[in-house]
Amino acid sequence: MARFGNAQAAIEALPDLVQRAGGRAIRIATVAQVTAEVARVEAAGARYLFADDDRYPALLGHIDNAPPVLTVRGDLALLQRPSIAMVGARNASAAACRFARQIAGELAEAGYLVVSGLARGIDTAAHQGALRIAGTGPGSTAGVIASGIDISYPPENHALQAEMGARALVIAEQPPGTEPLARHFPYRNRIIAGMALGTLVVEAAPRSGSLITARLAAEAGRDVMAIPGSPLDSRSRGCNELIRGGATLVQSVADILELVEPFAGSRTQKVATPTNLYAAAAPVAEPDDQTRADLISLLSPSPVGMDELVRQSGLESGAVQMILLDLELGGLIERHAAGKVSLI
Repeated sequence: MARFGNAQAAIEALPDLVQRAGGRAIRIATVAQVTAEVARVEAAGARYLFADDDRYPALLGHIDNAPPVLTVRGDLALLQRPSIAMVGARNASAAACRFARQIAGELAEAGYLVVSGLARGIDTAAHQGALRIAGTGPGSTAGVIASGIDISYPPENHALQAEMGARALVIAEQPPGTEPLARHFPYRNRIIAGMALGTLVVEAAPRSGSLITARLAAEAGRDVMAIPGSPLDSRSRGCNELIRGGATLVQSVADILELVEPFAGSRTQKVATPTNLYAAAAPVAEPDDQTRADLISLLSPSPVGMDELVRQSGLESGAVQMILLDLELGGLIERHAAGKVSLI
């Protein structure tokens, strides 16, 4: 919108941008399709939350690939609280689930929003713990799901998700009606990590999704915490490896508060969201075909960082971002963590 002046002009420019980048033809959603999606969101009791809204999570707006729009159901005022993410094994032990409920409840009592993924095991325990402290009032917890806002997954958490939509907060990035697929979960995990001051891993096997969330938190400059466990239990090995690699060892909620409270106020103050940052940027001239070709020649299937592309191309960062956006619209590049991109 900053580039073309308004939303209508930006939409009209999309086909030409994609063609210029050498991508395959795209189809823009019709008004009827948009209207149907809006109606489905409203029917689910949800609403849209855009990146330029004052209620958009401030810390989430600072990750490299912050979602421009979310669908949310529940109490948006909860997003103004400092957040701690809690993740862990789906097949968690009974002891770990009990401890997760306790920690989540104590964080909620201390005024923190407990963010998790509404999955089985540790996620469920974390949400339950934060809800229990509130009694029948607003629960200080948010569930970020990998499906559309109108889909409950796993099925046994249907009642929990409904309760959170009524008393707390449920957040989705995927359009309504979208079933959770394996490729959606890493995208979901970046939102969990991005919303929070820090991520606590309660139980996790090596190469688990919880460790992906912890890695994303570290790459975003957030605190990573882990609860140690027995080396004889495979569900504890991921946490023990995190601690060995520098994560903060947590034995009680006091360890978490000691780590994050010096930053809780300053790091959750409202800051410029991605849309606001783009709008405030100085206009960038449209790159010509030769400039685009020169930048594309620097790309390969191996991920490369934005700083390196700016350095090697000699272009302004705004021009590099503009060309990469055109390539992304054309389906020619893939974005990775830490702001890196690669050719598909």
